[in-house]
Amino acid sequence: MAPTLYDEKPEVGDLVEIFRGTYQHWAVYIGDGYVVHLAPPSEVPGAGASSMMSVLYEKAIVKREELWDVVGTDHWQINNSLDKKYEPRPVHVIVREARSLVGEELPYCVFRGNCEHFVTELRYGKAESRQVRKAGEVVVAAGVATVVGLGLVALAGALFGGGSKEKSSKQ
Repeated sequence: MAPTLYDEKPEVGDLVEIFRGTYQHWAVYIGDGYVVHLAPPSEVPGAGASSMMSVLYEKAIVKREELWDVVGTDHWQINNSLDKKYEPRPVHVIVREARSLVGEELPYCVFRGNCEHFVTELRYGKAESRQVRKAGEVVVAAGVATVVGLGLVALAGALFGGGSKEKSSKQ
């Protein structure tokens, strides 16, 4: 069950991670129940897998909306885990910059400029997306596993396959 305002209340400048099923959407809390987020046209609460269509968009709009309108019925949490890696910028700077971008149409790329990049840039001054990095690690791991698997098949073929050819040619 998703937290309610009574369970968990974000503080100004907090990053809000919203679980949309196959991916996470991100926003920054600016106070009074509002967040600012980078929203491609497909980004709506409860969109689930259909929001993956955002990979097709090259532009997104910076929106200021009520937290609950953005979260909908999805699970969410406050996630400032990069605080261990980077010093958060002063709250007034985060909020001022977030508000100044509302209504802007920005370039959007799921790999280089998504909603998580947007909010980490606001909070830390550094655009970073852990979900893109994790996805890249999965792809690399799958590629390595494929190469290792093919290598083992080739090795097994070299070790065990050659002997059967020799037997058949000697007969």
